[in-house]
Amino acid sequence: MDKAKMSRSWFKSLLVCVTLVSSQIGDNGALAKSNRRPNIVLILTDDLDIAMGGMTPLNKTKKLIGDAGISFTNAFVASPLCCPSRASILTGKYPHNHHVSNNTLEGNCSSVAWQKSQEAHTFPALLKNLASYQTFFAGKYLNQYGHTEAGGVEHVPLGWSYWVGLEKNSKYYNYTLSVNGKAQKHGADYSKDYLTDVLANASLNFLQSKSSSQPFFMMVSTPAPHSPWTAAPQYRDRFNTTKAPRDPNFNVHGKDKHWLIRQAKTPMSNSSVAFLDDAFKKRWRTLLSVDDLVEKIVSSLEARGELDNTYVFFTSDNGYHTGQFSLPLDKRQLYEFDIRVPLMVRGPNIKAGQSSQFLVANVDLGPTMLDLAGINVSKTEMDGASFLPVLVSRHLVATVEAFNDRRGFQEGKVNGSSWRSDILVEYEGEGRNVSDPACPLLGPGVSECFPDCVCEDSYNNTYACVRTVAPSANLQYCEFDDDEVFVEVYNLTGDPFQLSNIAKTIDQEVLEKMNHRLMMLQSCAGRTCRTPGVYDARFKFEPRRMFSGRTWKQSRLRQKIK
Repeated sequence: MDKAKMSRSWFKSLLVCVTLVSSQIGDNGALAKSNRRPNIVLILTDDLDIAMGGMTPLNKTKKLIGDAGISFTNAFVASPLCCPSRASILTGKYPHNHHVSNNTLEGNCSSVAWQKSQEAHTFPALLKNLASYQTFFAGKYLNQYGHTEAGGVEHVPLGWSYWVGLEKNSKYYNYTLSVNGKAQKHGADYSKDYLTDVLANASLNFLQSKSSSQPFFMMVSTPAPHSPWTAAPQYRDRFNTTKAPRDPNFNVHGKDKHWLIRQAKTPMSNSSVAFLDDAFKKRWRTLLSVDDLVEKIVSSLEARGELDNTYVFFTSDNGYHTGQFSLPLDKRQLYEFDIRVPLMVRGPNIKAGQSSQFLVANVDLGPTMLDLAGINVSKTEMDGASFLPVLVSRHLVATVEAFNDRRGFQEGKVNGSSWRSDILVEYEGEGRNVSDPACPLLGPGVSECFPDCVCEDSYNNTYACVRTVAPSANLQYCEFDDDEVFVEVYNLTGDPFQLSNIAKTIDQEVLEKMNHRLMMLQSCAGRTCRTPGVYDARFKFEPRRMFSGRTWKQSRLRQKIK
């Protein structure tokens, strides 16, 4: 049997078996035994956008992962905020099912309740417990990890064989790591304390010391390009002339948008523009060390002869904005720049140089990695779907289809008529019911305010969206849970910068269907989160399942995201 046939045979067994030792099905029907399962690496950045050119500094990463595999142009997050999004990655669930609403302990971020209800069911825990993977974590976990009220740094989340977790939020110097439950303090010496490099070195040490008899899962979660945007010394003078992109939605008034967007001052003050331009170049500088980290990990895998049996994923927990609709900078809004992220994957049987327009979300990462390990995703409580059939080479897709029922695939054939056509995005605004002393005229409930009283968030910046990507539609439908029950709708095909809210001009029937679909997704769990969307030929509109007597104008969100 030649090498090409052996590769196909081995991957067929990976796709169709849920046991740890699988049979290899050759093209001639002969059976041979194999127990090789793939290694998996997830590199997760913090606040890395794609809409604003965030991938531009990452030349090595694009070459080593994107060019060597597949890049997704329609990858989204379930929430545009760190902790809820990271919880969705780990659990494969939407925020209304994992109950992490914001970055605070009260919002269930790394709380005791999270630990008791979710940590045992994260995909790394399942990889470890059901498929005997060695699991390694290094970097930022959830924003409140290490809080004294949630076990401190002594708490090592379930599912990790080796743990190097950052206490609380992103930093580059002067931080504490939990190394398998023991505090390790770091100062401000670049040679031994710069966090991105520390994570790279910890990852290389794991690859050197791990067992060679078991597959491994490695998750490296960098601080970059999150604030405080501290670059390594050798990169501090890079991008000196770079400014934030002046796209059509830069420094323009969002007159037909939610009140929080409308309150932004247009044009922005000179000081705000100077601040965001400075932040933009600093963010890019921090990414150069991420690029080095990716190169070190891929080079180590190659030197050890393990790269050919390793899937490497690269993505971000959310996007970012710098000046769009006159908002200086943050990531808590419903627009593409905050919810669309990079996603690249390389690995066995992934054809190099691919670009996919299939709609994927970060709730799909866990199911896909479980699928790679041979774990039946349909027997978990995850809301996401495995996009493994999208990853593999075309000559293997038939194998996926042939064994759908046996493996629990819900997608069926991997084409536009059966792959999901929409995803859910949820966010619960933060803000106390008091006025900001610096901005009393804005009234109570605002937060994340800049000196010129432009605020990036508020307690009623609470919304849910259906993001649709289908052959006949590229739409976003959003409802706010506020007194206005404000609705925003965008046709991304004709309006990629989301300048015009078409909620008042779009066909009434479309609005009713999108409202119905939003309510369905807001109450979904597991398999029901993967039912056909409005622009799927299999979609069936059942108005009686909507709240009786309510039109789209009167509807509220299905529930508060708690």
